[in-house]
Amino acid sequence: MAVKRQQQMKVSIITSCFNREHTIRDSIESVLSQDYDNIEYIVVDGASTDSTLSIINEYRDRISVIISEPDSGMYEGINKGLKLATGDIVGLLHSDDVFYATDSISQIVNEFKRTNSDFVYGNGIFVRPDDMNYVVRDWISGGYEHKKLSRGWLPLHTTVYVKRNVFDIVGYYDEKYKISADSDWQLRCLYKNILKVSYLNEYIIRMRMGGASTSFKKTIQKWREDLNLYHNMKLNPYISLTCKVLSKIPQFITAKLKFFKRQRT
Repeated sequence: MAVKRQQQMKVSIITSCFNREHTIRDSIESVLSQDYDNIEYIVVDGASTDSTLSIINEYRDRISVIISEPDSGMYEGINKGLKLATGDIVGLLHSDDVFYATDSISQIVNEFKRTNSDFVYGNGIFVRPDDMNYVVRDWISGGYEHKKLSRGWLPLHTTVYVKRNVFDIVGYYDEKYKISADSDWQLRCLYKNILKVSYLNEYIIRMRMGGASTSFKKTIQKWREDLNLYHNMKLNPYISLTCKVLSKIPQFITAKLKFFKRQRT
């Protein structure tokens, strides 16, 4: 049963997309299937040349805002959506991803209410593009400690939800970073600014492998951007990046162990 709207916090969810005809429907329906009914859904399309916009328009009466115009990349699209958002809480759902469960947003809202935090994050899984049930990486974010940031730790970005005024404090995504703008923004939130942070130890998201941040061919560009942003934050870029890369290894191992355990039961 959907939660009643009375006295609810409004949640803005932004999806930025370009030529995602094979995955955008899953993302949209994932938002629309949430049991939390005070959601403002904003979809920003970068003037797709495939059938992405046609699919989006099938849901026009259930999407709060649709924009379709050329942009310079995902983060410009996200920034456009953020500037239009009117929710008390704001988060992202990328066009290759879906929510882990139908009550994911309800869990996030309850955590904000319980803790009165500015910044809430959780866990996520990475799955094969052709099989959303085949887990490749198991990202358990773990609790927040400021000292962990210098060792490359960050929450999984797509599980992060913040109060809307956080963008007034830390600003929007820096569009000079084509892949690592999310890491830069999170470091501005967590390393440079004093925010009340809460870790929700629940799975929030399923992410398809092969997106801008997971494709192997983009790895070198991402590392270069990471080195640059760590340097700008006055962190040791080589220590931070090395720790960040090494921290991913257990996520693959854990996913494999869980998969084999399921196969044997």
